[in-house]
Parts: sequence; structure tokens; C-alpha cells
Amino acid sequence: MDIETNVVGDITVAKLCATRLDAARAVRFKEGLREISEAGAGHIVLDMTDIDFMDSSGLGAVVTVMKHMGRDKTLELAALRPAVGKVFKLTRMDSVFGIYPSVEDALAQGMKTAI
Repeated sequence: MDIETNVVGDITVAKLCATRLDAARAVRFKEGLREISEAGAGHIVLDMTDIDFMDSSGLGAVVTVMKHMGRDKTLELAALRPAVGKVFKLTRMDSVFGIYPSVEDALAQGMKTAI
């Protein structure tokens, strides 16, 4: 899975370049995000603008990445489409992750927190 990154201040925006986060892509997703985290990203905003389908394997991959990052780093989500947002609400993972309507909202909030 291709992941485009853009660093804004102390925040790394990781954009998923796919329409699905499912069992077929979960392993590559986890590897990609681990590489970004291990390269020094301390605060990652996952831009899910293009993801219109996510299954339980995809959700599990997002949770695994968050756990791998540990307590000193953060993973937040932005721009969830309705079907993907529903997965987070039904599993109550929306209370575990910071979820923002857009990348811009996530960056604005992150910049305030960093000050």
C-alpha cells in the first residue's frame, strides 16, 4: 500500500493511497506506518480521505500500529468517509482514537496542542 507523507511542524500526515483497507492490504499498511514511526514521526495524522471500505483486518491493523507506537507517540485519524466512520463507531474505537473531519482540522488542533 502506498502511503504519501507530508510533515507539517511536528506532525506527519500519512495519506493512504488506496480505496480499501482490508485483509489484502493490512500487512503492507502496518509495515508502512511502522517505518514512518521508526523514522522519527512522533505524531501521525492518518489521512483516510480515499478509503471507502475498511474491514475488521483493516481496523485491527490501525489498532496494531497505534499500540506499536507506544505511549510517547500519537496516531490520530482524519477525513473518514461515512462507511469507515461507522466501523469506528460500532466498535467504539471512536473513543480510543482522535478523529477529525479533515486533515486541516487535525493539524489545527495538533498545532494548538504542541504550543
